[in-house]
Amino acid sequence: MKFPFVRSLLVTLLLTAGLTHAADDEAKVKKNLESFLNAPAVESVKKTPYGGLFEVVLKSGELLYTDASASFIIDGNIIDAKTRKNVTQARMLQLMKIDFATLPLDQAIKQVRGNGKRVIASFEDPNCGYCKRLAKDLQSLKDATVYTFLYPILSPDSTEKSKNIWCAKDKAAAWNDWMVGGKAPAAAAAGCDTSAIDKNVALGQKIKVTGTPTIFTADGNRLPGAVPLAQLEQAMSQAAGK
Repeated sequence: MKFPFVRSLLVTLLLTAGLTHAADDEAKVKKNLESFLNAPAVESVKKTPYGGLFEVVLKSGELLYTDASASFIIDGNIIDAKTRKNVTQARMLQLMKIDFATLPLDQAIKQVRGNGKRVIASFEDPNCGYCKRLAKDLQSLKDATVYTFLYPILSPDSTEKSKNIWCAKDKAAAWNDWMVGGKAPAAAAAGCDTSAIDKNVALGQKIKVTGTPTIFTADGNRLPGAVPLAQLEQAMSQAAGK
């Protein structure tokens, strides 16, 4: 005689027990690691299929590996020997993705080139040398819309220049005049609302933008640094295709 209900119940109980055990292990890893770090620094813990290791994502954005008792810590990459895939790198790209649709684009300088179909957003400091190199490269970018979030993190002068650029009558022209042509922006008029700058800094910190330039394509992927124009073009086209 068959008892499908009993069999189904047993399977459910076993799965529940397994999930509970996994959750207990992850909670234990978090507790032990935070005890070692002496701070509530762990954002998430996840069991990996590699040698009993647990993936630990810190609130700073760093990714570490440890065992169930947190008796050691690995700060490095896992390479899948079968597929030759850099598992850590792929995971970091996934963790660093954002929901592009949630970006407050009204807080950014908008520039449209050609049909503007391909879209990127970048976080940039006006005193960042790599940002200036990127700005020059972007002059030859075609059929794209570029949203530049002023993100002054290098110095007080960066904040001052960002406010002056934001308050210019033509924000895009003021940005390009400074970043490409080296012409400093005029002083902001008294009473100009520069709250967008502070909001950008808070936003950048929230999505872990730690350096400039940081570029996001329309699919949410992150490109840190002034990547070569050919690489940016490829990433933008791939995002547009999705």
